[in-house]
Amino acid sequence: MPETGYSQAAKVNRGALVQLVPDIVGVVPNIVTFQYNPEKITRGVEPWNPFDVDQTKRGAQAPTVQPYDPEETFSFTLEFDAADALEDGNPLAIATGIAGRLAALKKLTLPTKGLIGDLAASAKALFGGASSQAVRPTVPVVLLVLGPGIVLPVRITRLSFDETMFSPLLYPLQASASIELRVLTPEVFRCRADVPARVARAAYNFTRLQEDTLALANIGGSLSEIRGILPF
Repeated sequence: MPETGYSQAAKVNRGALVQLVPDIVGVVPNIVTFQYNPEKITRGVEPWNPFDVDQTKRGAQAPTVQPYDPEETFSFTLEFDAADALEDGNPLAIATGIAGRLAALKKLTLPTKGLIGDLAASAKALFGGASSQAVRPTVPVVLLVLGPGIVLPVRITRLSFDETMFSPLLYPLQASASIELRVLTPEVFRCRADVPARVARAAYNFTRLQEDTLALANIGGSLSEIRGILPF
């Protein structure tokens, strides 16, 4: 980490993507901690637009109707570099560079039977049991963790890698990963009562509670300012 020149600089919490994977031994988290926090995060909010619906018929929606939470998205780029691990003599980095980090990130987009279950299924398929891979119906819940203020269930909608340096065995040593995420609301988990669904709902509600509290605090701090703006 570069020197800041300030001995009392606060420790920076690293963000992470945490996948809650039901496995043969229970729920096993697949945790991808950001090596470096993204320099830029783009957040989008897309409210339901009543004007996209034909308003000439009976039962037309009022222009203020919002039947569900707006769709929220995140996008950012993560940087990965094996330089520090190579300098420290990390055997995994020496053997495969950052391939393990990229593989864990890609794993977040795939249907799975769990980390252990997938390993067993892949090994069986390698020796001729291809039928063992036939049923992998869902992608487990992923939590986006950006400090204590943002812990949200998400679905990765786009993931791409730019690999720029390689080892003699062609394992990547440097790469950037562009990620797009869509936030999953509690309505998505209405028909599920398993542990990942309960954690996802709790995380969403926890983050929304913090946002509501911050919005309320902002209103209290803006009352004196708005008095000078309103003409009544």
